[in-house]
Amino acid sequence: MAAPKNAFKAALREGRFQLGLWAALGSAYATEILSTSGYDWLLIDGEHGPNDMPLISAQIGALRHTPTHAMVRPPMGEAWILKQLLDQGAQTFLIPMVESAAEAEALVRALRYPPHGIRGVGAGLGRASDFNRTPDYITTANDQICLIVQVENRAGLAAIDEIAAVEGVDGIFIGPSDLAADMGHLGDPSAPEVLEAITHIFARTKAHGKARGIMTVSLPQAEVYRDLGADFLAIGTDVNCLVSAVENLRRSFLGEKEAEKRGGGY
Repeated sequence: MAAPKNAFKAALREGRFQLGLWAALGSAYATEILSTSGYDWLLIDGEHGPNDMPLISAQIGALRHTPTHAMVRPPMGEAWILKQLLDQGAQTFLIPMVESAAEAEALVRALRYPPHGIRGVGAGLGRASDFNRTPDYITTANDQICLIVQVENRAGLAAIDEIAAVEGVDGIFIGPSDLAADMGHLGDPSAPEVLEAITHIFARTKAHGKARGIMTVSLPQAEVYRDLGADFLAIGTDVNCLVSAVENLRRSFLGEKEAEKRGGGY
């Protein structure tokens, strides 16, 4: 018995577009609800969402036998937290603020067993090996790991070719809000200069044979990104979906006009 097949990684390799949503509420119950809503993947967000290791682990478990793939974003790409997430069963990782090939190479090593990396051999204690019921787990796990690195500032933009060329990086994900802020357009990821940078990153990522990802809570902007060639795309968050639903329900009942949209990056 081998490590579970990473359906998300396989889909990217086959050129099948993958639609996703952010899970930032820190609730396994909410994530379970999302898991049968038709999305290909959910991003369990430990960078901006109130998610610690037990909460992330519970959400990975909630998605385990569902059609929706669990992607996990830790606060930062530190080897110690990646080790724990791997043993909890995470196979696809979104790592924020990657600025160089050296950083990307270190992440590849953190996610793999020796001799190709530095991952500790302790998965028998966790969900990853089905609690040591998967005899071939440690010899097959490396092949099912999917590493997506985020390029979201000018340093990453300048190093895009070097980052995308790193073996073991499966895709580049653009953080449009952070990229816009670093380029002097805080709160305006649709600025022409930012869109030009996104177009360039997508082009260079494709040239290196890697998948291109991005997120937005604006459906018109999502269409733009899809037309630019996004291979995987998140179109909202559980937080903004909840806020929108409860506010629209109240306004609809009271006959109020829709309020002006507010923004905090997502």
